[in-house]
Amino acid sequence: MSSPPESFVLEPSGGFPNSPLPVLRYRGVEDAREAARCERRFAACGWVGAWRDGIYSFHHFHSTAHEVLGVVAGSVSVMLGGPEGRQLELLAGDVIVLPAGTGHCNLGSSGQLLVVGAYPRGTSWDLRRGDPAEREEVLRNLRAVPLPDADPLYGAGGPLLELWSRALSEGAR
Repeated sequence: MSSPPESFVLEPSGGFPNSPLPVLRYRGVEDAREAARCERRFAACGWVGAWRDGIYSFHHFHSTAHEVLGVVAGSVSVMLGGPEGRQLELLAGDVIVLPAGTGHCNLGSSGQLLVVGAYPRGTSWDLRRGDPAEREEVLRNLRAVPLPDADPLYGAGGPLLELWSRALSEGAR
């Protein structure tokens, strides 16, 4: 691995629970510059159910699965964490890992945007928009989401498990 991912934690915001687990951002991932290679890399690391598309242009999150997004072509400005969250500019070759509960929204993209997404094996995703009436169900769902078996780019030896396990142990203090 060339360099560790950037990582940051998003606090809960309104109907967006976010997560005590950090968002991870890997830059310049060569396999993320071609869709089939990106899908193969994710699948080899146990992140499956790959799809090719963009990112929804409304604020949403998944309460039943973590998600990895690889920007294969183009660029996109995303808001993470809900409407009051953190804005990121992602370019081709960038990969972000969103812990379950992390709000995300496409604020604008280049016309040729292509994203490959996937989820840890054994999970299935849902789509939530921060509805306060769903809060208790969402929180129950989030407590049931297991840590993935591997980092979506580097497998069992990658930094995701170390960073996420550390975040959980620090949060338990």
